[in-house]
Amino acid sequence: MENEIMKRRTKQWNDKKKKKKKNIHNNNIIKKRKLKLKLMKPYCCCEIQSRTRQTQVVVSSEPKQTIKPKHYSSKLAYSTITKITTTTTTNSYYYQPFSLVPMLLVLFLFVSFLSFPAFSHPHNHFPANQTLRPDQELHKLKRVNAYLKKLNKPASSDGDVIDCVLAHLQPAFDHPLLKGQKPLDPPERPKGHENKTIQESYQQWTDSGESCPEGTIPIRRTTDKDILRASSIRRYGRKPRRHVRRDSTGSGHEHAVVFVNGEQYYGAKANLNVWAPRVTDQYEFSLSQLWVISGSFGNDLNTIEAGWQASVRDYFSIVTDAYQATGCYNLLCSGFVQTNNKIAIGAAISPRSSYKGRQFDIGLMVWKDPKHGHWWLEFGSGLLVGYWPAFLFSHLRSHASMLQFGGEIVNSRSSGFHTSTQMGSGHFAGEGFGRASYFRNLQIVDWDNNLLPLSNLHLLADHSNCYDIRQGKNNVWGTYFYYGGPGRNVRCP
Repeated sequence: MENEIMKRRTKQWNDKKKKKKKNIHNNNIIKKRKLKLKLMKPYCCCEIQSRTRQTQVVVSSEPKQTIKPKHYSSKLAYSTITKITTTTTTNSYYYQPFSLVPMLLVLFLFVSFLSFPAFSHPHNHFPANQTLRPDQELHKLKRVNAYLKKLNKPASSDGDVIDCVLAHLQPAFDHPLLKGQKPLDPPERPKGHENKTIQESYQQWTDSGESCPEGTIPIRRTTDKDILRASSIRRYGRKPRRHVRRDSTGSGHEHAVVFVNGEQYYGAKANLNVWAPRVTDQYEFSLSQLWVISGSFGNDLNTIEAGWQASVRDYFSIVTDAYQATGCYNLLCSGFVQTNNKIAIGAAISPRSSYKGRQFDIGLMVWKDPKHGHWWLEFGSGLLVGYWPAFLFSHLRSHASMLQFGGEIVNSRSSGFHTSTQMGSGHFAGEGFGRASYFRNLQIVDWDNNLLPLSNLHLLADHSNCYDIRQGKNNVWGTYFYYGGPGRNVRCP
């Protein structure tokens, strides 16, 4: 009996020992398989290189909870006939060594698109726990990239990408006094204003009829190149400081302008001829605009400025507190509230004028809403762009004491002589229509919200041998002037 018990126990012990050895053997096989799979995947990401082929089509012109951004193109051209550049992209793929960051990006994009119909189909699912071979990984990335191309329209050749952002999440509402608010309804236009809104195309990203959805606004995406063009990251998008009067050349700023002062003004209106003047230094600019001004030039200046800049990018800027603390271009500071879903402030204007060729201008009006006291901006033929809340200002909270129209350049004298940066068309005022740049239909808004023609205009040209100005008046253009010049020349050393 005892022998049988001993035999049984010995057999059980031997069975356990064999089972343990078998488990160790199986674990070793699994480890080897995992190691083999790792070695099979030295590459997991691909980079897409694009070669573009451009074709031109001529058509008749017309002018963050964040929703899925739309990307639109914007490039320049100017005519009642507009050139639309379409880009065909050819993709080539090549492998790069494994990188954790690109891999995380791919996974994030993939997870983000699971809710879209294109990825809801059973054939479009990639199980999270599935191990893919390199060729399967590449195929998956190709499909993701193809879907991204459907969602995201390519940037134009000038690099602009437009994002559609919910109106109540725009930068303006980062301001403490605007938090939680929503854009206001349109105000009453000044009396004498033609109440018509013509659908025109002023920016190429809208040429095909594109616009952001209702309830959103288009915002031009800031790039690293934009920031690198500034003197510093801190100064990016801000107005340069000035410690001198606007009619002084001590700051390197030179003007050819007309202005009125001595009364109370509640708005300004004009049509600005659009050109693409040459700028010769990265720290210089050339602009054409109107100024609504109040306060003193010494230490407490409020201005609202709207116009176009030398790169032929339209811009609208707000400047308060003597250009020091709050002055910014476009939407780069909280304050200006945009209400329009068709105009991307800071995106390229289209089209532009040509020497001895077709001429184009844009209408601009800035006026004070009699009901709420905010300063509104109208662009083109009746398009309301948005407003500057009255609380942003000290003096302009009441009215303006000066209105100014014309051109401005910066003369850095980086080479030791006067800059060759052009103003307006780059030609003197005496050359007239089709050659020199102009402002026409100059008007003011009075205390009773009436649009009136200007009177008692003053002309100012800091260096008339470099840039000059000539005034005129007729029944078609009302009060107008030509202005501009080439900068450095025989008489402007």
